[in-house]
Order: sequence, then structure tokens, then C-alpha cells
Amino acid sequence: MKHLLLLVLIAIKLCEGMESFAQPSPSNKIQLFPLHEVRLLDGPFKHAQETDKRYLLRLNPDCLLAPFLREAGLLAKTDSYTNWENTGLDGHIGGHYLTALSLMYASTEDPEILEKLVYMLSELRRCQEALGTGYIGAVPGSTTLWSAIQSGNIAAGTFDLNKKWVPLYNIHKTYAGLRDAYLIAGQSEAKEMLVRMTDWAIRLVQNLSEYQIQDMLRSEHGGLNEVFADVAAITGDTKYLTLAKQFSHHSILQPLVEGKDALTGLHANTQIPKVIGFKRIADMDNNKSWDAAARFFWETVVQHRTVAIGGNSAYEHFHPQDDFSNMINSVEGPETCNTYNMLKLSVQLFQTEGDIRYVDFYERALYNHILSTQHPTQGGFVYFTPMRPGHYRVYSQPQTSFWCCVGSGLENHAKYGEFIYAHDEKDLWVNLFISSTLDWKERGVQLRQETSFPQEPSTKLTIETTKAQKFGLKLRYPAWVRSGDLRVTVNGVDVKTDVIPGQYVRVDRIWKSGDQVELHFKMHVDIEQMPDHSSYFAYLYGPIVLAAKTDTAAMAGILADDSRGGHIAKGPQIAAQDIPVLVGPAAELKEFPSLISPRELRFRLAHTFVGDQEVPQELIPFYQLHDSRYIIYWPQVDNREALRQKDSDLQQSGWAKAVVDKVQCGQQQPESDHDIDYEQSETGVTDGRQWREASGWFSYTMKNVKKEGRFLMVHFFKTDEKRNTEVRINGTLVSPIRSGTLEANELFAVYALPAQSHNTALVTVRFQATENNKTNRMAAVVLLTQDEVK
Repeated sequence: MKHLLLLVLIAIKLCEGMESFAQPSPSNKIQLFPLHEVRLLDGPFKHAQETDKRYLLRLNPDCLLAPFLREAGLLAKTDSYTNWENTGLDGHIGGHYLTALSLMYASTEDPEILEKLVYMLSELRRCQEALGTGYIGAVPGSTTLWSAIQSGNIAAGTFDLNKKWVPLYNIHKTYAGLRDAYLIAGQSEAKEMLVRMTDWAIRLVQNLSEYQIQDMLRSEHGGLNEVFADVAAITGDTKYLTLAKQFSHHSILQPLVEGKDALTGLHANTQIPKVIGFKRIADMDNNKSWDAAARFFWETVVQHRTVAIGGNSAYEHFHPQDDFSNMINSVEGPETCNTYNMLKLSVQLFQTEGDIRYVDFYERALYNHILSTQHPTQGGFVYFTPMRPGHYRVYSQPQTSFWCCVGSGLENHAKYGEFIYAHDEKDLWVNLFISSTLDWKERGVQLRQETSFPQEPSTKLTIETTKAQKFGLKLRYPAWVRSGDLRVTVNGVDVKTDVIPGQYVRVDRIWKSGDQVELHFKMHVDIEQMPDHSSYFAYLYGPIVLAAKTDTAAMAGILADDSRGGHIAKGPQIAAQDIPVLVGPAAELKEFPSLISPRELRFRLAHTFVGDQEVPQELIPFYQLHDSRYIIYWPQVDNREALRQKDSDLQQSGWAKAVVDKVQCGQQQPESDHDIDYEQSETGVTDGRQWREASGWFSYTMKNVKKEGRFLMVHFFKTDEKRNTEVRINGTLVSPIRSGTLEANELFAVYALPAQSHNTALVTVRFQATENNKTNRMAAVVLLTQDEVK
């Protein structure tokens, strides 16, 4: 009977059609079109959308719902998924899944997608009704946790709250999923559920002081401030805007308001959603300073902390603006979630300013990061995209992998229609060159865009309209097109314009059915240096980043299992002296590629050497490159003599081979991967590097699978006050056998593993404060086969 009722409900929803979809209250001068008014035509984005839909349909809603039912005291219909879904972040994918289903339904009107969305909402409603508080969530031990928070018992760390793994971040996904089910997919019951859950949040913090709330917000909390602001817009009730302001993190906001970049060392994706919320509140509250803060953040990240593909961060953290060495050396390069959120912020800023720079960045990041992070056949999603030359990416699998970037990945490829077009009261904006149709219902205008960009540098727009009418058509003149290299025609007649690159060409006329507009532009190969001006260069063709396949050897775990760190490409790293080097002055580098297949966008890259041997490479668009190691950034030297000196300097010291396992202290994923445990411990940043200290203790479990570990080296920072650290290895107190200085502010100490720990696969390391002092500020813990410092 329940199944029959569900089918009836779905039939009703289908009959209601897209017109019933709710729309957010307009608060910006430039509006995006609802997803259901834009349809993709054949091309790479349509293919990615369909691949994503298949991935969504392979997921089992009952597995995603299981932790929600558990926390509501209801019987689950099956076990929850593994990986992050049963190790503390239970339920976060369920929230992303709601959003992804909503986006995909709006983009495709697929009834099977709607069926899953309706089912998810009906089961979550059961959870909400069973609890009776308005809360919906899958955080393990929810009742005890939120009761403690409500009473003011708050113990917050960067990645935990009362010993739970970022529960505020977790429930943000549920909030966002309910909001999107209402605003994007028109599910009215989601609105009621969302409002009830937001009322629960008001009660959660109503007796807390501002200090207590801000202390709580030290724990990652996603974009709760944005969602609460959206609830205020949906309901018209200002109490929800007050809640949004309460959930705005002042320690991040204030430096941005003052125009100060204090981002170095911070966990990147923790901050971006906060700024999206600042901007949303600013738009609703006409708050100029918060609006300026969001703009300053975007400028800082995009102009000074972003690499060629549009991504940012290494090891998930912002590194110093003038030192991208972590970016080029790390296998944990730009995180997909970061770019997912930077695109959201770009759209917000565009809607209030109309500045084409936001569109140029959006396009760059969309093609080169977002589109590249989905496997084109099996549909897996990528967490880290290494910039380290010669490394590779790992792809998720539907039944094993439930990382944050799987959640955002499910959404990314379901909403490609969101930013192709926009409009205000007078104009229709064409932002992106993507094959698609637009049904501008409000004006009775249909537009069809046909293009094979970037394979061909042109696009054609055909207009149909119920009646002849006047409006402006604003056509983007991208910054990557040189002055004079853009041609616009209307019905075959050239349009004269004095617009320069980085602006819009506005064609204002009375449009009739059958009118055709064509854009033709020239694309050029260009180079882009690493933002810190180090000698690493990337190649672009227009906005498209070009890359070279290297080889397919030893790509361990390229399809992720359900291990805690399965999202990291752990295969061997290619030694620096084996990486092809561009040999020639920087001013000549753009002449090195030659186009060998215009249709496939294949280039031959000359003057690349490994040692004394020239090794020409083939360049292709990075978004087309999969299942291979690759190079995006090439090291460069001016001449062959400099190359020989570079090769000499890069001879291996044996250090990398000596490493068995390593923890970067104070970083979320490395610490979680090594079973961080602690009492009275905090994290911080010195010189752009994270650390952890304790007035109590903290511990890690190091992996010693081959039982080769013999030494433990710790890196720690100098401090003015006295520190005293007791180190125990598998419970045995040990003393350093050697210590010294690594850099000006960084020290090291080496400990020999006790003999009884030589044959253990796991090595537990515990740092304990003694004599009423804190521990040292530990930056890294390294398990070694031999006593090597460098």
C-alpha cells in the first residue's frame, strides 16, 4: 500500500510539471534561469550529465537513509554504506544526494530521478516525525551531542565538535538538500521540513552566548549561514536572518572586512562556504562591508592562490602566496569541493556586479577542473587533482566511496545549465559557449545554441519568439580572445563593435523568429606560470588547459576501495629528475607546441628533455585525459647547461625511500586517516604550516604494513614558553636519540622504535604533556626505515 501511495504521489508530481517549481526570491539585478528552462544538447557536458545520472541511479537510497533512521530510533531497511558513511560522517552524502537528485530532475525531468527524490523525502519526514524536535540528521549519537551543545557544553576543534567528526558540516548537507528539493525541484513538503529543522537550530543556540556560538564555529560547519539566510528569504521571517548572522564566523569575516589576507595555513574548503554565506546575507541585508569582504576573498583566492585549472589548495590547505612548492610536490593537489564552492561564489558576485571576470574564471574552472573530475565511462569522481608532474588521480566507485568530493561531484555534473545564460530586465546574457536550448518563458523567447567549442572557435544562436520584441543580447567577449579576434554577425551581417576583450558585446534590436547570431573567435596557445613565479609553466589553448599523458605504470588504487584514505593516489611518485623539462627561455615557451589535429585539439610539444634526451610530448585538453599519469605544469630551464646542473641537484638523497608512513599534524584528512585521539588538544598554524599541541595528550596510529619501520622522526616548532613532551611508542616511553634544527623555526627529534614494536603492523604514537606544560607544537610525525633527516 505504501509503495502504491508513493507511485501515486510521483504521478501527481509529474502531472504538475516544471511550472510548479518554486523559485527563490530575487535579490540581485541579474537573474539566472531556472535549470528546467535550460536543456543541454549533445556535447561533453551532456555526456557528463548522463554519466552522472547513471551514477546517481546506482546508489541505494536505503543505504543512505540507514543512519538517519538509526538516529531517529527507527528500523533501517539495510546497512548503511561504508567508508565515510559509517566512520563518523554518516549521512552527509544523503544530503548531497537530495541536492543532486533535485538538480538532475530539474535538468532532465527524468521520472526515475523524481521517484528517488520523493522516496528520500518521505523517509526523512518519517525520521523528523519520530524525533519530534524538528531535527533530521545521521550524526552518530545525535541526541547526546545536541543536548550537550544546547546546555553550553562545547568542546570545539577545527575538525571536530564534542569528539564528533564535524557534525555541523554534516547537517549542513541535509539543510541544503531540503532547501534544494524545494527551490529547485519544487517539492513543497521539503519546505515544511526545512523550516521545522531551522526552528530546531534556533532552539539549539537560543541560550548560548555569542562567545559560545563563535567558539562552536571553530569547528567546520559548511554553509549553514547561507542556508539560514535562504530560509529567511523563503519565509520572509527575519528571525532566520538573525540565525544566519549568528552562524557567521567572525574570526574569518573580520580580516576580510579589513581587506587582510589571513588565509595562509587555513583549511581551504572550510572557509569558502562561510564566505558564500557572508555574501548571501550581504545581499539580503544590503550590507556593503560583508559584500566587500566576499569580493576581497574571491580576488585573493583567484588572483593569488589558484592554479591553471581553476583549483586551489594543497593538502586541503591554503599555502603561502609566494610559495607553491607544496602544490607542485604534493599528491594532494586542488580539492574538487573547493572549486565547487568557488563557482558558487563567482555566480553570486556576478549577479550583483555583472563583471565578466567572474564568468571567465567560471569557464576556466568548469572545463579544466569540474569537467575533468568525472570518469567519462564508469562515472567515478576525483577528490584531489595533483599538480605534481607525473602523478595521477583516483576515481570513486558507487558502492565504496563516500568522500565529500563524491557528494559535491554528484551535484557538479547535474547543473551544467545553471550559468550558460542569465537575464535582467532589459538583456539576455550569453555567458558560456555550451550547446543548449533556453526557454525564456517570461518573455516567450526560445534560444538554441549550437557549438562544438572548444574544438571549433565559434557558436551559433537561433532565436524563436512568440512575437517580435526588443531586448539586448549580451554576448561575452572572453579575456582569452585577443583584441580584434572576435567577429559577431546577425543574419550574416557583421555587427560593428568597439568592445574590447573582457567585456560584453551588446546587440540591441527587435528580434524575430529565425534570427541567427554567430560568434567567431580565434584561439591561441598561451602559457601560464605558477602563481609564485617559480619556474613551472602550464599550457592553455584559449581557456582550455593542455596536458600530456606520461604513462600508466603503478597507479595503485586508481579505482578507490572503501578504505579511510582511498581517495588519495598512493602509487609511487615520479622522481623529479625523471620529469620532462622545458628547455628554453620563458619568453619562447609558447612557441614550443604545434597543432597536429585541430579537430581533436592535439598538439606536439617540442624542446622537452629528460637528461640529455629530447622527449617530445603530445598535449590534449586536460578534461579529456583519464586513466593515466600526466603533466600539467612543466619545470623550465633556460638552456641545456642549466638542465645538467638541475639534474645534478635533484639526485635522490634516500629520504623519500626511507618513509614508511607520515602524518601532517593539524590537517583533517591525515589525522583522521591515522586515528587521531586526544584530550585537551588544539591545532594552529605557524609559517603557513599546521601543528597540534596539547595540555593533555594526543596520539596517532602509524601504518607499518611491511614491518620495516625502525625510527620515528617528529618535526615541531620553536616556542617562547617552556614545553615538555613525553613520547610513547606502543605504550613504551622513549627518549630522542638525535635532535637538531631543520629550519629557523622548525626543529626535529628522532626516536628509535622499541624492539618489541619492530614486528607490528600498527605503531601507536602518543604525545603527553608533563609538569603542567603543554606539548611541543608538532608539525609532522614520520615513520622511517632508517635515520634520515633529509
